[in-house]
Amino acid sequence: MKDFLEELNQVLELNQILRDEPMKNHTTFRTGGPADWYLMPKMNQIPPLLALLKEKQVPVTVIGNGSNLLVGDGGVRGVVIEIGKAMQEITVKGNFIYAQAGAMLGNVVSKAYQNGLTGLEFAAGIPGSVGGAMVMNAGAYGGEMKDVTAQVMVLSREGEVITLTGEQMEFGYRRSIVVERDYVVLEAGFSLQQGDKTAIYEKMEELRRQRISKQPLEYPSAGSTFKRPEGYFAGKLIMDCGLAGFSVGGAQVSEKHCGFVINKDGGTAADVLSVIRHVQQTVLKNYGVKLETEVKLVGEFV
Repeated sequence: MKDFLEELNQVLELNQILRDEPMKNHTTFRTGGPADWYLMPKMNQIPPLLALLKEKQVPVTVIGNGSNLLVGDGGVRGVVIEIGKAMQEITVKGNFIYAQAGAMLGNVVSKAYQNGLTGLEFAAGIPGSVGGAMVMNAGAYGGEMKDVTAQVMVLSREGEVITLTGEQMEFGYRRSIVVERDYVVLEAGFSLQQGDKTAIYEKMEELRRQRISKQPLEYPSAGSTFKRPEGYFAGKLIMDCGLAGFSVGGAQVSEKHCGFVINKDGGTAADVLSVIRHVQQTVLKNYGVKLETEVKLVGEFV
């Protein structure tokens, strides 16, 4: 392992390398065992880093803000690469905003507001990063990333930097081409319009108030746990099954919004997963509807 650390140190500074790092420190569920290696590269370090890891045949898991992940209590083998704190630059050029993949969506929305640009208000309360938003076409309140994304710069696992148009991203409901092609998102460009700053602010505030009133933001969670099944609302199905407040260990179906599984009291990833599986089985049994998770499962579940 000393040799591997020395090789990593050829690409990264030592303060960008963590060993046996608890993933609960890096997910909004606040669960997850240790990653063997946890790396925090800058954008220009990612190509040589991925090349090294490919040469060494080390398993690689790429994460953003950890706001859509459930990491197993057994942790993650190999290397976790965080596209996050070291990649947060945001640039405004006319009606376009360019943001590195680690930038938080909320900060991009704030930058748009400061520059009188409208179109991104729907994303004001989405707790993820730009990279994560590109991976899953994040959306809320009638808007989604495909509406405003002009281009996305990605890195292929072969080390090629590719710039895709919004159309080439093949955005769908909570999906994009990124997962299918195993790309790493480096940066995204958003095409917005000039707007009235007061109106932009009021829209952001209105959506913020809606979130606070309807969502259990006071507890760790990964936002909406389930995708919206065609013709239904996941939260209503779960509520109609009488599952509001259903809990295993410290994890619970939120009584405020049944579409959220929350970590109410120091729950483990196993607790959260048990709640998710029980909800899926109950809804399938009662309504014949198969609920798919928006939340991505990563690592080893004990």
